[in-house]
Amino acid sequence: MKKIYLLLLCLIMAVGTFAQNQGNQKTDIIRKTNGEELKGKIIRITDSDVSFVYAGETAEYVIKKEDISQIVHSSGRVETITQATAPAETRQKDQVAMTATPADHHNKIAILPFTFLMDNQPGADAIGLKAQQDAFALLSQHSAGYTILDPRTTNAMLVKAGATRDKMIGFTMKNLCDILGVEYVIDGTVTQNKGYQTSYTSGSDDTKVKRDDAEKVKGISSYGSSSSSAVQRFDVSVSLQIYMDNNASIYNENHKAFLSNTDGSYSGPLEYLLKRCPLYRK
Repeated sequence: MKKIYLLLLCLIMAVGTFAQNQGNQKTDIIRKTNGEELKGKIIRITDSDVSFVYAGETAEYVIKKEDISQIVHSSGRVETITQATAPAETRQKDQVAMTATPADHHNKIAILPFTFLMDNQPGADAIGLKAQQDAFALLSQHSAGYTILDPRTTNAMLVKAGATRDKMIGFTMKNLCDILGVEYVIDGTVTQNKGYQTSYTSGSDDTKVKRDDAEKVKGISSYGSSSSSAVQRFDVSVSLQIYMDNNASIYNENHKAFLSNTDGSYSGPLEYLLKRCPLYRK
């Protein structure tokens, strides 16, 4: 009987010691970007995921790194995974020294080739490229604190990554920001629709009277001519969208030229929109 009591006593002490050790055992802590805190054991960390088991459980969970802001390992080591993103209103007011590394998107802007529509049908790519260049020229003069990629560099990087105009729909704005290494992407559309025609008609008449030596009328001849021409006028509008590298849209506006014109010029609406966008600095 004494042996049984002794065995039970040893068993109780062993269980108590195990429970105490379990209670004192440190856990890994995962802090997510939404503020949630997870405690348990990290199994593995890959380039994109973290495998994790809750304390006291055996089920393994996989958490995307982009959802994790920080990991506190059981050893006490703190590992920062992603930085919290400040609101757009705050980030666009930042004045920073332009010493960013190539991988840093902060305060960098790229302007995509504009889409050109004629009567709501795809038009010449050359006009979309010209609108891209015009937007770059105007914004470059009012972009203190920002770095703007020149259109040639932007277009070359897009082509190299396979993000051509016909395949652009397959890329998110975050994808494009990652390709170009920027924080902001500007996308625009120029639309021209045929409006009314202005017609001009002109004419002239000439009459000649023939007389003899006695000034008597011998005959009268006359002829006339007329010509007409028509000038096509266009209604022009420009739409402008600005996205951040987290796919957030911070500007989406459209403006139509007040008067129709004969050359399809879009400079007025484009300047109007750029001057009112959050990236424009006076």
